[in-house]
Formats: sequence, C-alpha cells, structure tokens
Amino acid sequence: RWSRVMAEPGYRAVSRRESRSLAGYKHACHVMLFAAEPAKLFGKIPLRFALLMQMRFDGKIGFPGGFVDLRDGSLEDGLNRELSEELGCDHKLLRVSEADYASSHATEALLQKVVAHFYTKRITLDELRKVELAAVQAKDHGREVTDN
Repeated sequence: RWSRVMAEPGYRAVSRRESRSLAGYKHACHVMLFAAEPAKLFGKIPLRFALLMQMRFDGKIGFPGGFVDLRDGSLEDGLNRELSEELGCDHKLLRVSEADYASSHATEALLQKVVAHFYTKRITLDELRKVELAAVQAKDHGREVTDN
C-alpha cells in the first residue's frame, strides 16, 4: 500500500526480507505516528487526523526515527531506540512492532547506499499528546535540528 510513496528516481521498492540481505547498505527507520482528531478547523473543516513530525537538521520536516544498526537486533529494536532518544518516551507509552511495518525502499542515489524503512502506528490522541510532551525532555531533543 505504501510502495508508491518513494516515487523519486533512484529508489526501488524492496521487501523487508530482501532489505536485510543487501550488502553495504545503511538502514534508516522512520514512523508516522497518528491519531484520530475529532476537532474541526475554524469550527467547520474536519481535521480527521493529527500526526507527529519533527524539524530535521536540514530545515525540513520529517517523521521521527533515524539510522539503525542491524547488529542491535531487529529493525524495530533500532527504531524504538531512536524513538526513545528523540522522543524521550518509554516503551510502555510507545513501542513500534513489525505489525506497524509499511514499506522499504533502497537507493544508491545518495552519498551512501541506504534502505529506508517506513512504519505507521495509530495511537490515541491522548497518547500522541503524551509523546509530544515527553519529546522536549528527550536525551537528544534538538540535536537533530542542530545536526550535533
């Protein structure tokens, strides 16, 4: 369902299994955290969903996550470590699993070979707010923006 997301030239869809066997590639995992939002914009336009995005080091907005080390275990273990560092929430509040996996795309078009893994996780609006509040206390809060 997400295979058309990476439509840029130089990206190709790969299976989760195939991605693990690609030699010389770094793996990046990111997650779209979203929640149903019953509010209306200007009291008229249904919002439908709220989602969490962060400012990146290059000034663009992106989903939380980052590069993971496959020696640390699964892709999800690496992503959950990244989320803990960036968002400061414990695994009781937020834990991404293989069931949240959406797609993988490989590219050689960057300075290094990369496989980008994408996850989607629906949580409650209350949980999303708790994640937002925890983020400002996170170990690496602000480091992505300054590239330190």
